[in-house]
Amino acid sequence: MASLICGSIAYDTIMNFEGRFQDQILPDQIHILNVAFLVPSMRREFGGCAGNIAYNLKLLHGEPVIMATVGGDATPYLDRLKDLQIDTGHIRTLEGAFTAQAMITTDLSNNQITAFHPGAMNESHLNQVSDVAAARSQKKSAPITLAIVAPDGRAGMWEHCHQLAEAQIPFIFDPGQGLPMFDGPELLELTELASYLAVNDYEGEMLSKRTGLSLAQLGERVKALIVTKGAEGAQIYTGGKSISIPPVKAAQLIDPTGCGDAFRGGLLFGLENGMDWETTGRLASLMGSIKIAHQGPQNHQLSLDQIKDQFKTAFGFGF
Repeated sequence: MASLICGSIAYDTIMNFEGRFQDQILPDQIHILNVAFLVPSMRREFGGCAGNIAYNLKLLHGEPVIMATVGGDATPYLDRLKDLQIDTGHIRTLEGAFTAQAMITTDLSNNQITAFHPGAMNESHLNQVSDVAAARSQKKSAPITLAIVAPDGRAGMWEHCHQLAEAQIPFIFDPGQGLPMFDGPELLELTELASYLAVNDYEGEMLSKRTGLSLAQLGERVKALIVTKGAEGAQIYTGGKSISIPPVKAAQLIDPTGCGDAFRGGLLFGLENGMDWETTGRLASLMGSIKIAHQGPQNHQLSLDQIKDQFKTAFGFGF
């Protein structure tokens, strides 16, 4: 089995502000906002939703297949993915563009301010789900049995959801930071096409407001709606019931960048392997906890056995 990961490949420039944004931003002066944050430390990481999700799924010994667009500066990233034995055959390189770039500033409370240049990501609609399926069939590779549409170019997200539905491939719709690009009717249409819907609690509120439906009502339109709630765990709405997923206490709170993607890597692995929602949600929760204890979205390097040991310690049973 293989999972198609549709989404962004990006370089993350991560900066740490040794204060709190709330102390620097005056609420009554928002209309003339002009602030600068001194960031003594800065580093560049491999990121982007598709790259991060694929990395975490690979840690669990899943088989991620990335479909994305990158710029002429992507060679170091592509080489890294190949070293990790992640399929890069469906990553399109556009030489005249930059790979997407995220400039992320994190404060002492783990709040983040991000500036994002989409670059080649805006051309993600050039990729076609049918091309991936045909190529894998020709090579006699494992067929795509599951997919996720994560934040990407607007046209790419829209078309890939429709293409996956047409190909009858179940997929998770993960609008994430791309949610504001769609209006209420569009979000409802994409939700109707999806098998699963994954959002964080803030995105869930925005989704409810735009569609006019409660989370419980949205959950009725998919096989499952997964809402992550940070340190409070997650909630899964499925089959007319709501399942609470407990958080896993992290060894350290270092960097939240990519925690949601780590969670989604766990979701895909659970779905690939037919786990029940209680187990799938707990594995996803653990992956987010492991990630937050490391700098950058792809620097946690646990073996599958180590992940299984941590899972058993946290929950008292194995997967």
